[in-house]
Amino acid sequence: MIPVSNFSTTLKLPVGWWRKQVLFGLSAFFIYFGIDHFVNPDFYLSIMPPAFPLHEEAVYISGFFEVLGGVCVLIPRLRKIAGWGLVALLIGVYPANIYMAIAPEAFPHIPIAVLYFRLPLQFLFFYWAYSVTQPAFNSAELTNNDKRNSEI
Repeated sequence: MIPVSNFSTTLKLPVGWWRKQVLFGLSAFFIYFGIDHFVNPDFYLSIMPPAFPLHEEAVYISGFFEVLGGVCVLIPRLRKIAGWGLVALLIGVYPANIYMAIAPEAFPHIPIAVLYFRLPLQFLFFYWAYSVTQPAFNSAELTNNDKRNSEI
């Protein structure tokens, strides 16, 4: 069994329990919903804007990249690029949220308030993914910044 401190050191987890929760929560969120793209593709197909091509391919590709991003934010060397990748992915799938809000009749089982609430909620997810690109979540950057500051 690996002691918790070795686990934390190996993953170069950020300092503070809140940042660890943010990191693991982000990872779990994207892995869960990425897998759900493969388990429940009909839902994701239903929210694809009709004007977009390759619906089925887009659902599986976005699911794959959600899982990949969720795993890679836990890998210290990939954390920053994975965070940026998840931000890009969220931007890419935002049109589905817009479509759901402007075509509520296509989603009669979802309250219209929920459809509109998803739009600003997505910005919270943007920030969540963006946060792991910051130095506080990337201990190598913190170490380099600390070294530079001590040299000044």
